[in-house]
Amino acid sequence: MQSSIILASTSRYRAELLHRLKINFEQHAPVCDETPLPEESPNQLVERLSTTKAQSIADKFPEHLVIGSDQVASLDGRIFGKPLDHADAVAQLQALSGEMISFLTGLCLMQKSSQRMLQSIVATNVQFKKLNDAQIERYLEADKPYDCAASFRSEGYGSTIVENISSDDPTAIIGLPIILVSTYLDQLGRPLP
Repeated sequence: MQSSIILASTSRYRAELLHRLKINFEQHAPVCDETPLPEESPNQLVERLSTTKAQSIADKFPEHLVIGSDQVASLDGRIFGKPLDHADAVAQLQALSGEMISFLTGLCLMQKSSQRMLQSIVATNVQFKKLNDAQIERYLEADKPYDCAASFRSEGYGSTIVENISSDDPTAIIGLPIILVSTYLDQLGRPLP
């Protein structure tokens, strides 16, 4: 009997992406302190958070296949998470204006009962346009990306404030690298139709 799949996330973006694969899954809120540890690099942070989120659900549902994911944005080692409020979103976009930023999306699929785990990090590089304050305010009003790392949503009006986006998986920047998810599901014995 195949185990059920659980998305260890309350993110509507991740759920929408996983629905694209036409699989049945449940969503459960993971327990995870997302505060970066001292001296933790952006890669270490996103790997730890995606694994911790999956583990927190796998502990409760050991027979299920659990998908954990997390995303941070990084510029020269500085981590940009979700903005605290509008003022923080403005400050983030001012700091990113004209810069190339890396969005790191961590992915972890695990099944505790079989002790199987696959994990990876997918990087997406985004070159922001040089932005003035009026452009930032218009973007924030139009997209309201307050639940997104670095105050940026590529699938919305985000395309108006960037010059280019480069990634091996275009869904990674939205929060869940679907190409890699489908590969991992296949490797774990859950091939897609």
